[in-house]
Amino acid sequence: MWKIISGIFLGWTLGSNDSANVFGTAVATKIVTFRTAILLTSAFVILGALMEGEKCFATLRELSNLTPKDAFWAALSAGITMFLVTYLSLPSSTSQAIIGAILGVGMVSGIPDFFRLYKIVACWVLTPIGGIIISFTLYHLVGFFFERYITSPQKRSFFIFWGLIFAGCFGAYALGSNNVANVTGVYVGSGLLTPFQGLLVGSISIASGTLTYSRKVMMTVGKGITPLDEYAALIAVVSAAITVEIFTQVGVPVSTSQAIVGGVVGVGLIKGAKTVNKRKLIEIGIGWISTPISAGVISYVLLSLFL
Repeated sequence: MWKIISGIFLGWTLGSNDSANVFGTAVATKIVTFRTAILLTSAFVILGALMEGEKCFATLRELSNLTPKDAFWAALSAGITMFLVTYLSLPSSTSQAIIGAILGVGMVSGIPDFFRLYKIVACWVLTPIGGIIISFTLYHLVGFFFERYITSPQKRSFFIFWGLIFAGCFGAYALGSNNVANVTGVYVGSGLLTPFQGLLVGSISIASGTLTYSRKVMMTVGKGITPLDEYAALIAVVSAAITVEIFTQVGVPVSTSQAIVGGVVGVGLIKGAKTVNKRKLIEIGIGWISTPISAGVISYVLLSLFL
């Protein structure tokens, strides 16, 4: 069972990086404290994983047939990659990291199923686009509701606060349901863990990363892309959660980082394209491109050395 250590490490890096996507905007706008954010995120990540996490296991299992040893190296490579981008305070994609690592392992020990990869890559492309479209639409729809029915400042403050709490909890739930497969899906596919064990180990390891090392990326998401007020933060998080939950039902693990960045950009475009930090977006984009490539190279090298 020592082979699951690399999966626990990957889950820790996922929690430290991706938990920023559900409460980062709320913490940055000082509506929700960091302590409250990480506690709620941890609880709802575990809930989402246990309730719906198994839906995305099949996608990773079918991409390449891994042995328990292969699963160890794939998870370790993805974990190393995610630790590096987290250290650089960049939101990145654990989905891309583990898929890249699986392909790298497949190049050494077998032939990965590239046909299924097309479906996954298409979902990666659609994730930020979906976040932009949903946030752009929700911003106007909810804004109309605000103007018509919630006119007093006290009522708006009440709605914003509890709306951000709900949005963050929903986002954490979606993170757990969609991304737990990235952590332990390779172990379930190799037969090292049962589906329930995979859900439990994966969700707890994600929660541990949230509780211990998530502040840096949370500030990047909340402040680095575009200045957000409370209302814009609410819309961005809800949009990202809806986007990720849609792909959970499809059975494809996607990037919550791409979803929230799409949501934030969608709001930024409404406020004016000049408000969007294009340099920060370029940095994040480079991280997205380099993540699967780096994970693939690392897994290929490690497995070749220790085969």
